[in-house]
Amino acid sequence: MNRKVNAILAAGLVALSLSACAQSKVINGVEYRGYGLVNKEDRKNPNIEYKIVWGNVIWAAILVESVVAPVYFIGWSIMEPVGPKDVNQAPH
Repeated sequence: MNRKVNAILAAGLVALSLSACAQSKVINGVEYRGYGLVNKEDRKNPNIEYKIVWGNVIWAAILVESVVAPVYFIGWSIMEPVGPKDVNQAPH
């Protein structure tokens, strides 16, 4: 019985990790991938606008006791590319 429960939990975690990830987007012929707090310096492009993936925020809050899920969701895929930044827009 314990093995069956562990297998179901493992399958559920795999499904969750695939359900709310940041989506890549091709902008002007270049593919931009999502980023998180851990890989921000490697992936964030200052000329691209990003938005928060609220599904990841929700899953991180729900699975906060597991420690691994929030680290993954917030650390590697909390922001996803939307499009090029508007150069006419005033900075915030």
